[in-house]
Amino acid sequence: MPSLTRRSALKTTAAGLATALLRPIVGFDTMKPQLSFSTLGCPKWDMDTILKTAVKSGYQGVEFRGLQGELDLTKCPEFSTAARAKETRDRFASQGIRICNLGSSAQLHHADAQKRAQNLDGARRFIDLAQQLNCPFVRVFPDQLPPDQPREKTLQRISEGLLELGKYAKDKSVTVLLESHGELTRSDLLVQIFQSAKHPNVGLIWDIVNMWVDAKEAPKMVYEKLHTHIRHVHVKDVRIVGDTHRYVLLGKGEAPLREAIDALKAGGYGGYYSFEWEKLWHPEIEDPEVAIPSYPPAMKAYF
Repeated sequence: MPSLTRRSALKTTAAGLATALLRPIVGFDTMKPQLSFSTLGCPKWDMDTILKTAVKSGYQGVEFRGLQGELDLTKCPEFSTAARAKETRDRFASQGIRICNLGSSAQLHHADAQKRAQNLDGARRFIDLAQQLNCPFVRVFPDQLPPDQPREKTLQRISEGLLELGKYAKDKSVTVLLESHGELTRSDLLVQIFQSAKHPNVGLIWDIVNMWVDAKEAPKMVYEKLHTHIRHVHVKDVRIVGDTHRYVLLGKGEAPLREAIDALKAGGYGGYYSFEWEKLWHPEIEDPEVAIPSYPPAMKAYF
């Protein structure tokens, strides 16, 4: 009996030690950011290059905003059927990379019934694809405040469209995210939209630079107003040149990224910090072979 008791005690001790070793160390893993990059930054790369770069550079996720020039992902062979989508999902997952967001081009501000239907249908196709990929998020745009229609009416249309898509996404385990983008980067307008579109499957992509450059709002204040809605974050850096801004590698510009990231950390944000290098729209900026691998080491300075 004593030997059996001793053996049991040893097993219990070993099991407890194993469990303890599996737990994250407080203050360590909790401070390690989840990093992803948008394929907006590598518009010519094929799937092999995207995945290999993500693994080699130390990313945890990839955000798809087009593939080799095609912005409608549902038209790409790698995503064209449920079977192909599963192959792509499994391929990324086997390398420890999650497809964390799909960037649709859907705009919710349109008053024209046909344009509105086309944009909502496009968003729904992306939601269906996200479900097949086990991808948690689909991005949509607000996107404009047309001068020929009352602003309040436009905000109402955006809220109604966002709510409609959130309800559609609920049964598919997908959340629809409105990005602070275009003519809607002011926090007060975004708060108004989300107040009318309350739904567990609706959230915000906080594009830090968009709101700082366009709305001239301090990140700490933005976070205080919108933190309950933030599910995903777009990160980039800029240098102000006269009345315009120029995209530069992370840490080489003057965007108040530390203020934003400190606010996110203090608030317990655990989502992705996604590098949105706008190479597709600005071909003159650094090539992805330079920019994308440089992001993870540059982000270490903020953690």
